[in-house]
Amino acid sequence: MAAKDLARDEQPFTAHLEELRKRLMIAAGAWLVGFLACYGFATKIYDFIAVPVKQALPEGSSLVFITATEPFFTYLKVGAMAGLLLALPVILWQIWGFIAPGLYAHEKRFAIPFVLASFLCFLGGTYFGFFFVFPNVFTFLIKFGTGTGDIDAMLSMGAYLSISIKLLFAFGMVFELPIIMFFFGRMGIIDHLWLKKNRKYALLLAFVLGAMLTPPDLISQTAIALPFAVLYELSIWIVRFTGKRRPQAEEEAEEEPAAGD
Repeated sequence: MAAKDLARDEQPFTAHLEELRKRLMIAAGAWLVGFLACYGFATKIYDFIAVPVKQALPEGSSLVFITATEPFFTYLKVGAMAGLLLALPVILWQIWGFIAPGLYAHEKRFAIPFVLASFLCFLGGTYFGFFFVFPNVFTFLIKFGTGTGDIDAMLSMGAYLSISIKLLFAFGMVFELPIIMFFFGRMGIIDHLWLKKNRKYALLLAFVLGAMLTPPDLISQTAIALPFAVLYELSIWIVRFTGKRRPQAEEEAEEEPAAGD
């Protein structure tokens, strides 16, 4: 087998730190440019993000702000988050650029697919969360709150943005699972048998993450856990056909107890 093709072989640790610093600066610069580009549209972006909760609010209700500075900082966060999404391909490219020299030459051809697939998976997760989960979650929560007594819904615009960012980031990261598993499989860290063997622990982890990353209601927790479980099953098949192969005798020895689980 050919030796590993390392572009930065035998480099001192300080050189790796310098390269990391350079790539972090490029990523931060891309984020800053994205923020400046998006901040001028922050009010329109926020109006779009707020559509699910506005539709869930009772007639005559609207979002409010409870401190004088809340709108300013809310729109600042909107610009920052939108800018991060805009700069995400550049950030992912910098991540790949840092880890690529430690890969085999034939593995480096995954650069563009890695960046494109990671970006699209993150977008797919946020799309799923925003269009399919948000309307149900906020309708349930608001109806539950206003139906427990003589209570009016007066939601803070800043608080809504905070929970929206948390949920969207959670869905985006969950949808990155097949990409992460693909590269772990290619590096030989995991294989499909290991994933199958640990399926029950992954399902438990899915609901734990759902409880940690979402509001304390069953709908949003399940909305995180179910895609995680489905994507985990998809990852098993991806790793099975694309992961690094082990000796056949070793696979067969591990397949026997796995089949009896």
